[in-house]
Amino acid sequence: MSLAEALPPALAKIDNEYLLFGAAGLVSLVAFVVLIFVPAVSSFGRMWEKAAAGFLSLFVLVALVLTGVVFGLAFVFYYDEISSLLG
Repeated sequence: MSLAEALPPALAKIDNEYLLFGAAGLVSLVAFVVLIFVPAVSSFGRMWEKAAAGFLSLFVLVALVLTGVVFGLAFVFYYDEISSLLG
């Protein structure tokens, strides 16, 4: 039995690209939590300091994601001009 036959029909219709992008997003989120969020929150003792550090860490995450989306959309929008400049 192949993997496509073992999956439910809804999951069998998902292309490999979406699975890879989802896995990359999950790895990125885990890396953010382990490398940024947990050290920032555990650096402080009082509860309000921990809450502020957690909020600021999440604020930085949202800013990074939005920056990536804006650059990605700009790249897609101006792809013709970029490709003509490169070759």
